[in-house]
Amino acid sequence: MDTIANLFSFITTPVSWVIVQFHTVYGAIFGPDTGWAWGLSIVSLVILIRICLIPLFVKQIKATRAMQTLQPEMKKIQERYKNDKQRQSEEMMKLYKDAGTNPLSSCLPILAQSPFFFALYHVLNGIASGETVGVINQSLLESAQKAHIFGAPLAAKFLDSAADVEKLGASLMDVRVVTAIMIVLMSGSQFYTQRQLMTKNVDTTVKTPFMQQQKMLMYVFPIMFAFFGIRFPVGVLIYWLTTNVWTMGQQMYVIRNNPTPGSKAQAAYLERLQKHVTQHGKTRGRGQKAIVKAIVAKGRDRNEFERKFINGLTKAGLVAQPDGLVVAGENVTVVESEDGTTATTAAAAPKRQQPKRQSKAQRQSGGTSGSTPGDEPESKTSLTKSDEPQDTKPSAAKPASGSGNKPGTGSRSKAQSGQRKGPQRPKSPSKK
Repeated sequence: MDTIANLFSFITTPVSWVIVQFHTVYGAIFGPDTGWAWGLSIVSLVILIRICLIPLFVKQIKATRAMQTLQPEMKKIQERYKNDKQRQSEEMMKLYKDAGTNPLSSCLPILAQSPFFFALYHVLNGIASGETVGVINQSLLESAQKAHIFGAPLAAKFLDSAADVEKLGASLMDVRVVTAIMIVLMSGSQFYTQRQLMTKNVDTTVKTPFMQQQKMLMYVFPIMFAFFGIRFPVGVLIYWLTTNVWTMGQQMYVIRNNPTPGSKAQAAYLERLQKHVTQHGKTRGRGQKAIVKAIVAKGRDRNEFERKFINGLTKAGLVAQPDGLVVAGENVTVVESEDGTTATTAAAAPKRQQPKRQSKAQRQSGGTSGSTPGDEPESKTSLTKSDEPQDTKPSAAKPASGSGNKPGTGSRSKAQSGQRKGPQRPKSPSKK
C-alpha cells in the first residue's frame, strides 16, 4: 500500500494544504488539538472532492443507463459471434461508438477519487509514523497525533498492536471498537447503495448478464471494504464512510427524481407526477417537462408505467404535449392501448335514427306514415276489385271453348292476370 501511495505523492501537497485550511477554521471553533477539528477537516475534504466530481457522476449515470439500454444488442452480438472473439470485440466497440458510451464511463467517479484517497492515506500514515507530509509541519503533526475520535487516534488501525496504540495515547480496546463500528457502517452503506440500485432503479423487463454482475457486486464490495478496512487508519475510515454516505444520498436523490425507465422507481415517480399534474394542471420545472417530453416522443415504445401515466392524464381531461407541457383537452379523447398506439377522437355526434318499420296492412294500404317530406308518391297496386280496369267489358270477352274457366270467374281471372303482369308491389319505405 505504501508503494501505491508513493505513486500518488504528487497530489499529497494539495490534499494536505486543503486539510490544513479546514483545520484552521474548525480549530478556532472546537480547539486545534481536538478530534472534531481534524475529523471535520477530513469530512469537509470529502464533500469538496465530491462536489467537484458531480459532472463525472452525471456522466456515470448516463453511461450506466446507456449500457443498460444496449444489453439486448450486446447479448445478440455475443450469441452471433460466440465462436469468434475478435469479431465479437469489434462489434462491441462499434456498438459503443454508435451509442456514444463506454463501459469505463461508469467507473469515472471511482477512478477520479483514487488519487485523493491514496494521498490522504499517505498523509495519515505519515502522522502515524511521526513524519511531516506536504504542508503539515511539526506543530501540526503533534496536534494531529493528539486528536482522538471517540477515543481512537486518527492514525490508529484495527490491526495495530497495543504498544503502537499506547504511543498515540489510546487503548487498544477503544481503537478496535471504534474502527469495527466504522467498518460495519462503511460496508453497510455500500451494500444499501448497491441494493437500492438493483431493486429500485433497474429495468425489470430486461434480464441480462449485466444485472447478474451488479447483483454479484452488491455482495462483493462490502466484503472488500471490510477486508481493507481493518488495515486503514481511522482518518481514512472517516473518509470512506463519508464518501459512502454521500454516494448513498446522491443516488437516492437521482433515483427519486430521474429514475431509470421501466424500473420500480419510475412507476413511483410517474404516480407522484400524475398526482401533481392532475392537481395543478401543469408540469413544474425543467426536469418534469423533460421527462414528459421523453415519454411523448417514445410513442409505441412506451413501457407499461408510461402508458398508465398518459391514460391517467387523459382521464383527468389533460393532454401531454411534445414540448413537455400539459394542457387541458377540449372535446378530445386520447386513448392508448397496451401496445402503445394512441387514438384521438372528437366528441361523438348524435346517431341517425332509422324510420319506424310499417306493418303489413299499412304497406298494402299505401300508408305514408313512414315517408319523409318531399318524397314522390309511387304507383300503388291493390288486390281489391276496385282497382280493376274499368274499360274492360265482360260481355265482349267470351271464354274460349275448352279453356276450363267456369262461369262467373272471368273478371277474377283478369284481375289476377293484371296483378301478375302489372306494376309490382311497392317496396317497404324503410328500405328506400
